[in-house]
Amino acid sequence: MAIKYEVKKVVFGFDKTKTEKFVAQTKVLGMVEFKTLCEEVQKVSMAPRGVVKMVIDGLIDTLNMDLDKGYSVQLGDFGCFRPGLNAKSQAGVKDVDANTVYRRKIIFSSGVYFKEMLSKVSVERLELGKGTVVKDAVVNPKPDGSGSGEGGGVDENPLG
Repeated sequence: MAIKYEVKKVVFGFDKTKTEKFVAQTKVLGMVEFKTLCEEVQKVSMAPRGVVKMVIDGLIDTLNMDLDKGYSVQLGDFGCFRPGLNAKSQAGVKDVDANTVYRRKIIFSSGVYFKEMLSKVSVERLELGKGTVVKDAVVNPKPDGSGSGEGGGVDENPLG
C-alpha cells in the first residue's frame, strides 16, 4: 500500500513577498460506500452482511451517545474517538462563552493497529496516466517515455 500525493501550488499569507511554494498534498482516490464496506467485512469475517450492518449501526449509535455525554471512546487497537471544538480567543476570562465556539468536531486518534500500518506504508507521487501535474495541467510523456508528447503534451487538467 502507498499513500498517494499530488503537488499543489500555494502562497503563504505570512510571507510578505507572496512567493509561490509547492507542497505535497494527500490525494484520496475515492470513497468506499457503507454498503461496500459491509460487503467487504462480510467476506473477511464470514458474518452475514445484515449482521455486519446491524453491528456497525449499533456501534455508530453507541459512539454518538457516549460522545454526546462528553466521554472519549476507546476501540481497542483501532483507536480512540473524543469530542472536540475550536473557539475564538478572547481578551478576558469572562469573554469566553459558548458563543465563541465556531466548530464542533470529533477527533480520532489512531490506535496501535493503524500506527503500525502507517510506519510501514510508502509514499508515492500520484501520476495521472503516467503524466505529471505541472501548473494545473497534465504533461503527458512521449510514448517512448522521453518527455512531452505532441503539442507540448499539455492537456486540460482532468481534476478540474
